[in-house]
Amino acid sequence: MNRPQTRETLANEIWRACDILRRDNNCGGIMEYIEHLSWLLFLRFLDAQEEEWETQAKLEGKPYQPIIEHPYRWRDWAKKDWPADDLLSFVHGKLILYLQNLGGDPLRDTIRSVFAERNVIVCASGYNLKDVIGIIDGIDFHSQDDIFTVSQVYEELLRRLGSENRLAGEFYTPRPVVRFIVELVDPKIGETVYDPACGTCGFLAQAYLHMRKHERTIEDHRTLQERTFYGQEKKPLPALLGLMNMVLHGVTAPHIVRKNTLEENIRQVTERYDVIMTNPPFGGKEGRHIQQNFPIKSQATELLFLQHIMKKLKPRDGASCGMVVPEGTLFRGGAFAAVKRDLLEEFNLHTIVSLPPGTFAPYSDVKTALIFFERPGPTREIWYYELPLPEGLKKFSKGNPIRDEHFDEARKLWKAWDAYRKGKGPREACLSEHSWIVPVEEIKKRGYDLTARNPNRPEGEELPSPAEIVAGLLEKEREILSIVEELNELLGNSGEGRNG
Repeated sequence: MNRPQTRETLANEIWRACDILRRDNNCGGIMEYIEHLSWLLFLRFLDAQEEEWETQAKLEGKPYQPIIEHPYRWRDWAKKDWPADDLLSFVHGKLILYLQNLGGDPLRDTIRSVFAERNVIVCASGYNLKDVIGIIDGIDFHSQDDIFTVSQVYEELLRRLGSENRLAGEFYTPRPVVRFIVELVDPKIGETVYDPACGTCGFLAQAYLHMRKHERTIEDHRTLQERTFYGQEKKPLPALLGLMNMVLHGVTAPHIVRKNTLEENIRQVTERYDVIMTNPPFGGKEGRHIQQNFPIKSQATELLFLQHIMKKLKPRDGASCGMVVPEGTLFRGGAFAAVKRDLLEEFNLHTIVSLPPGTFAPYSDVKTALIFFERPGPTREIWYYELPLPEGLKKFSKGNPIRDEHFDEARKLWKAWDAYRKGKGPREACLSEHSWIVPVEEIKKRGYDLTARNPNRPEGEELPSPAEIVAGLLEKEREILSIVEELNELLGNSGEGRNG
């Protein structure tokens, strides 16, 4: 087909491809058709990249060894006029098997990792597959207009995936939350940016958009493309979605690795990063073999990730982290208090933003907070901000989600706080009915309870809302279950734990 000439027509074509996939018997759900679209887009993009690498090699008079060999390159099979059944036989019987067995260098290993160890979704109908391939073949990955258009559609698909599929919530963070964290952390060109639970790479993609505004030289461009973005993701599908998301945002060589981050023994860490931004999974459990990798042991994934992040930040002034944590991390004692003590002593935990109930609706009602810390420590005082709900709302929801403008006051006050802590502004400018400062001595007296307790609430508002009560109860239930399971394991009954 002829390449669509405008952004609007190309966007319409991509949505038409989604409609075709959605009607297919193998792709009824949004998770399935986004996965199918993603691996086709990935192979189409890779083919365009190989064209560029091949041309460059010829200009330099060097031989070029293809990443994907004939007849498995997109140009070999996707442009061919197959009988529908023959196309399905080739994809199922040859192409996917070939991709699942690639290896020998980092790029081939990455390709293998997103196709291996899972059943790749493929259309039930060869006619549907032919139609979708025709649409994707029409995308010009050498055109910035086409890449921009596809990235916009793809981001909207990821948003829908996050809001329509509860399972997808574990690897999709609402973009207003992502943008707020990236803005406050403010990564600079030359710094490495890491997400240990990157999911669909929302933080890394947003960091790139933030950093590229300061790109001035060819070396800056190369640094952002090749030496800046690092992510790890345990599950193959979000790893594929994340890799594609980075590519569509313009990063052609991100370092996205599919692995269980918590399998790394943090006593033997060698690779460290300047900036870490993440929303690690919480509510999960890890067994003893994983807990052995951490000085302070716990089944709770959120606590293990926090220890991992603290160890992975470079030991230099200015290395910084912004992350999402469940509210339980703030108030829980025991192992949690021990890690928080280390956090306050070794880092400057300068900011905690308490988010309202429903921020992660519809896939999680657990109340969350954002924490920001940096080197060097120790912490002397913490600025708190309690994000208020819009008037008339009792909680955020799928129909009334959190938006960028809800962070407007937080941004303004945080800039005043940042100026004050750097000796460039008055303390009063960062204080409001929603913000306050707590000295670290008070936190220590509370047994390292970091809960946001707004001292400015009028007496009539002291009681939490029903939504906050429910969110708190859910978090308390998680804490109790976690303690019971840890006791069970200590008693040697870990094999009889509840299903989850």
